[in-house]
Amino acid sequence: MAMAGATSTTTALKQIKNTNSNHKKSSPDNKNEEYILLPGLPNHLAQLCLSPLHPALLYTVCRSWRRLIYSPSFPPFFSLYALLSPRSPRPSNSIEFFSLDPVSSTWTPLPSPSSPLHLLHRHPSFISRTLPIQSVAVSGRLVLIAATNPHFLPALSHPLVFDPLSTSNRWFSGPPLPTPRRWCAAGSVGGAVYVASGIGSCYQSDMARSVEKWEVDKKDKEWIWEEMAALKDGRFSREAVEAVGYRGKLYMVNVKGKSFKQGGVYNVAKNRWEEMPEGMLAGWSGPVAAATILGQEEEMFVVDEEKGGVSKYDADHDRWEKVVESLEILKGAEQIAAGRGRVCVVCGGGGRIVVVDVAARPPRTWVVNPPPEMEVVSLHILPRMSLPE
Repeated sequence: MAMAGATSTTTALKQIKNTNSNHKKSSPDNKNEEYILLPGLPNHLAQLCLSPLHPALLYTVCRSWRRLIYSPSFPPFFSLYALLSPRSPRPSNSIEFFSLDPVSSTWTPLPSPSSPLHLLHRHPSFISRTLPIQSVAVSGRLVLIAATNPHFLPALSHPLVFDPLSTSNRWFSGPPLPTPRRWCAAGSVGGAVYVASGIGSCYQSDMARSVEKWEVDKKDKEWIWEEMAALKDGRFSREAVEAVGYRGKLYMVNVKGKSFKQGGVYNVAKNRWEEMPEGMLAGWSGPVAAATILGQEEEMFVVDEEKGGVSKYDADHDRWEKVVESLEILKGAEQIAAGRGRVCVVCGGGGRIVVVDVAARPPRTWVVNPPPEMEVVSLHILPRMSLPE
């Protein structure tokens, strides 16, 4: 039955493709024809018929359907968004932003911010050392939080926000940071962004312990940074820090090899810091972790940077369960993003993205390469970019 249904759908799509093609040839105005979805039906009714179909099917049929799947009115599919850095340090050392469309399998550059960014990821004098750049995905938006400029000072006085579902295709500013910082930890819980610890122009104990919150879901006129309960100490003001939102709490862990490990949990509802469960902290096997939603349940994944395995946290029993055994291509994992049943892992010094389909049984893996001469700094999963109607 499933095969017959698929064959029937494919045949129908071919017939519609031929009909649209013939109609275009006979039309005196091809420009208007591009917007006809189904001949004989108003576009709003045609869209109701087409919306349940997979975007990959619609993409292959005709130009008008291809345009439809990128329109703001069509249910958005999800794409990879990457912050990329040139392989060889350049004088400006600027970060570039790209999106990988899973339907067309092409990398598309995001529009540049109105003011040029000079974010230091790798200094020419310290090739072997990378400087962190903090970005988060929250409420369907990409938010650039903090970085270091070429003078080793905080590069951003306020966050930069990109909304892929907006047809304006531009970056806009978030609320000014009370104290700009770098080498901090950034994460999101619900519709809020949290920034913790870090340093400014120099180390200050108050900043190293501070935590600030910005509720992105509020109206932009109400955007402010709120001071939250401080950390117990400033040990998190190091670059090897992960901050992950999971089931209404923000989990932070400081991992520097196997010699030092410390974790804390920020309880959003109670505005206080709590101890991280022992089982979670013990199994946090590297500076890479993320939260995702599979079905209706939120899950946390971690990739073992030494062994190349993927594990999922079992909150009921405070333990990590193996999802994928050791894989060579996952060794040296640097960062992960998770969502829509996929765990996407940055490996090979930013030279490749390994996608793990954790919803499949058994899990499937494949490799996605970044654009030529570029390396991945940070990775997120967000709705595809919209195009003007």
